[in-house]
Amino acid sequence: MPTNRRSSVATRNGSANAGNGRGARRRSPNPRLGVTGPELQKFGTLRLLPIALAAETRQESSQLLNEILADTTILYALYKKHHWLVAGPTFYQLHLLFDKHAEEQLELIDLLAERVQTLGGIAVGDPRHAAEITTIERPPDGAEEVAVMIHRTLDAHETIIEKVRDAIERTEKSADWGSNDLLMSDVLRRNELQVWFLAEHIVAVPLTSA
Repeated sequence: MPTNRRSSVATRNGSANAGNGRGARRRSPNPRLGVTGPELQKFGTLRLLPIALAAETRQESSQLLNEILADTTILYALYKKHHWLVAGPTFYQLHLLFDKHAEEQLELIDLLAERVQTLGGIAVGDPRHAAEITTIERPPDGAEEVAVMIHRTLDAHETIIEKVRDAIERTEKSADWGSNDLLMSDVLRRNELQVWFLAEHIVAVPLTSA
């Protein structure tokens, strides 16, 4: 009987200790802040993915796509800048159009980045990195006239379209049909359509009244 009492007391004490964290490792309810670690994959390198494309092809396509991705990231930011700063009689129309185009470019950013990752590469994911890679001219930090905004944006589109056309030819030669289809069906056609919508705002046709 005494032995049973001691065992019972020990069991109760053990349960209490476990509840107090003495008999088990306690888990903190706080987030783990300041966690650091090594870079798992360097930019410009490839992971081995079984998609039946040679490493050389995947490397070339990743580089082409990343250049277009960087330019597209800058174009997106340019559209948002113009969306916020546009002024004048056409404010409302262009305010909405610039924002619509920005959202469409954001969709292309996601498609381009995911294609780079599908190829085993590392997509340009930081706007500061994109700014280092892009060949689109940086605009002034302040506001510009509406016509200048539109011309500047058209120039950015043309820069991208030239690279896209070159990439379409090169991915066709390398039989990277996934990248080729993305560039042709999504990136090229979307940019061409946006160019049309923008360019119509600077046609030299005077407004007339009935």
